[in-house]
Amino acid sequence: MMIVAQLPWDERYARGEHSGQPPLAFLAELAARLPAGTALDLACGAGRHARLLADLGWRVTAVDGSGVALSGISPPVVTVLADLEKGEFAIEPGAWDLIVDTCYWQPALLHSIRAGVRPGGRVAMAIPIAGTMNPAYTVAPGELATSFEGWRVEHLREEGRLSELVAVKPG
Repeated sequence: MMIVAQLPWDERYARGEHSGQPPLAFLAELAARLPAGTALDLACGAGRHARLLADLGWRVTAVDGSGVALSGISPPVVTVLADLEKGEFAIEPGAWDLIVDTCYWQPALLHSIRAGVRPGGRVAMAIPIAGTMNPAYTVAPGELATSFEGWRVEHLREEGRLSELVAVKPG
């Protein structure tokens, strides 16, 4: 099946951009120490985190708006082509042990992300810090932790270009 590039992201992935990147270290460490469960990888891109989780026995659903990016992700990862900005994917409440969101900031999704994690489950995020790129896609220092107020923060690092957070849902 030929996938026609319709978005700039499709063109980037078709040129090989963002492929071959290793998983973020904090996420690899988290995935290795947790028992496998269900995971949702939002804006998964080429699937570096989805593949890591699947290799560790997680049941993974990976969502992205680029069909080109998703075409390189194979089972057992379940892929969903959906534009998150247009609301084409609904995060099922209480369905996930882990929700991963790296390099994609959409504040309107925060309520659904928080609701989608089971009690005792986790959210793992890595979002560019303000001043590193287009401000519409970045967070201010402390913004991720504030977004998960009332959750137990297991990991928070705001150095370099990314703000990293792992937070556990109460319950």
